[in-house]
Amino acid sequence: MSHHLFLLSPSDTPIYSLTHYSTKLPQSTSSSLSSNLPTWSTSAFAGTLTALSGASSATQSHHVQGGSVRMGGGQDRHVIQMIANASLDVIEDVMRKESAMYLKSVDKFNEWTVSAFITPGNMKFILLHETKNDDGIRSFFHDVWELYVKTMLNPFHTAHSPIRSIVFDTRVRASAKKYL
Repeated sequence: MSHHLFLLSPSDTPIYSLTHYSTKLPQSTSSSLSSNLPTWSTSAFAGTLTALSGASSATQSHHVQGGSVRMGGGQDRHVIQMIANASLDVIEDVMRKESAMYLKSVDKFNEWTVSAFITPGNMKFILLHETKNDDGIRSFFHDVWELYVKTMLNPFHTAHSPIRSIVFDTRVRASAKKYL
């Protein structure tokens, strides 16, 4: 099971991203994209379905403690980015309706659920995940926000520029391991 975090500036420029492979076992198995479509459409669009589902002919396994996570060979990253970018409009619509910082589940694409957290400075934290864990995700977003604020207080860091701090990355990963 994996989680994908994106931090976006107010102009929707990515400043940080993280992929975290959880050691917790998924609660249920998710169906592939092709199983949700009629059989006549799966043969006609086999290449598109393969790309969207993240599968490829060269499938790799990422080993984590307690099991392994299968992922496609290189196309997953682009599909995940597409899902995150596609959810930005939905996030902005929810932002107009609600004043909460944590927007919970704002969008869903196949097995991926998109959760968002909006800071008072209009930074967007987007998390793609496969299982429901509202309390853990909320705590994770609050930790990441606290780490982000500490990074912005650094006089050597320019606001809304990519975060390349090893300390920031290490602490976000530790928070992901703790809550996700």
